[in-house]
This record gives sequence, C-alpha cells and structure tokens, in this order.
Amino acid sequence: MFHRRSMIAAAIAGVMLGGVTAAVPAPVHAQENLIDSIVQRGVMRVGVGNFVPWVFRSKTGDIVGFEVDVATKLAEDMGVQVEFVPTVWDGMIPALLAGNFDVVISGMSITPQRNLRVNFTTPYASSGNMLAASVQRMPDRASLDDFNDRSVIIAAVRGSTAAAAVQAQLPRARLIQFDAEADVLQEVLNGNADALVASVPKPGRDAATFPDQLYIPVRETFRGTLEAFALRKGDADALNFFNNWILVNVANGFLEERWDYWFVGQDWADLVPE
Repeated sequence: MFHRRSMIAAAIAGVMLGGVTAAVPAPVHAQENLIDSIVQRGVMRVGVGNFVPWVFRSKTGDIVGFEVDVATKLAEDMGVQVEFVPTVWDGMIPALLAGNFDVVISGMSITPQRNLRVNFTTPYASSGNMLAASVQRMPDRASLDDFNDRSVIIAAVRGSTAAAAVQAQLPRARLIQFDAEADVLQEVLNGNADALVASVPKPGRDAATFPDQLYIPVRETFRGTLEAFALRKGDADALNFFNNWILVNVANGFLEERWDYWFVGQDWADLVPE
C-alpha cells in the first residue's frame, strides 16, 4: 500500500533520525565507504529474492518487478550499472553480510530481529500479509480464527515476514516453510496444505489464477509491514545517501507511480510464468 503523504512524513523522520542513530562512530580504518566503492566500480550489486510483483523472473527469463524499477533508477542516479544477484530468501542477510552484494532491494520488511544484524533505510513502501485457502480442504471459512487450529497446515516462504505472521497470528496452526513462493503455492494446489500466507498481492493473484482450488476467506491484510533497503552496518554515508534518495523519489512521485503500476494495475500480468 502506498500512501504518499504518510511515506513522505516517514521518509523525513527516517532521515532526521538517521542522523542521530548513525552518530556513534566506528574506527575510520574499519569502515567501507559503500557509495564510493559502487561509483568507482561502476556497478551496484543488488540482492533480490523472488516475490511477485516485487522481483521475479519473467517468461523470457528477465528479472523484473517493482524493485527492479527502483534499483535501476537508483543506479541511474548514481551514474552506474545495476547487477541483480538472485538469492534464496532465508540466506539473504547472510549473503549481504558476506559481501556477495552491496544492498538488498527486494521488498524486505523491517523487523527488530533483522535490524539487529543489518541497517535499514527509511521505509519506502508499506504492505501486509494475506491468506489464501484451499477450496477442497478448508471450504467456506470467513475468519482467520478458523485457521488457528492444530489440524491446519499453512505454507509460507522460509524466513519471510509471512512465516512470522503465521507464527504470531495463528500460533496453533502447523507452519511448513519453503525456499520459493512457487513451492508454497504448489503445496496447497497439491492438497498437502490447507492454506498459504504471503505478502499482498500474491495470494489474491493466486486465487484469481486458480479459482477452483483457492479462495480468499478474509480480504483484510494482517501484520502490516514497512519495506526498506537493507545494508551492512557501520556506513553512515551510505545510509544517508539511500535515505535521501528515497525522500526525493517519494516527493517527486516516482515511487508512487511505480507502486501503482506493479501493485494496483495488471498490465504486467502476462510477464508472470505459468
């Protein structure tokens, strides 16, 4: 969900707070100046997962999505090329910390647990989770409480905020986790799980694609999230640059326009592999 005024306010607050939280210096010799490194290299390496329509491979094998547009524009503004590094979601933060790429721009939600390991920019999008249920195994349900039972099996991507949402909101259900969204969906379609939970708009798209097998019992999202870039700790200059880039591109309408294209419209739907 993109609320331009609220995101501008959040971006301004984030930039202001960033100046405070980044005020604890580390030894200069231990610091990597990420922005200078990217500019000198001429390439910004971006870690991405596979979450439609945030980032995904199209029918032709191209990496496309909201975050691809965001990262491409960011690289253009820096005068560099962009290189996307597809990574299994549960290994995204370890790969970032290992230096496999410079930054995560992949619909990563801010959580306290993640923030202990990485720095987050100010948020530039807000989302939430939704549940899609099996028509055969769990028909005619109308409440999330119907799924909070030990007999219910719910699938989600491993290490995702969707999985965390199931554990928090539906603690009695049995959670099974997979590395890819496609595997989560297939588990429900194969009749091995009662429902899936994912970030919107994926559950709604799945239900529309397979109306005889899936439905949306509750239209409201739950466990709302804020999405941000993730980067290694200790680089105040990079955090400042990314925060201000977000602030500018919220204010000028770029992020809202791209959000509306990918999350409101469906002009891109034919890109999704069947």
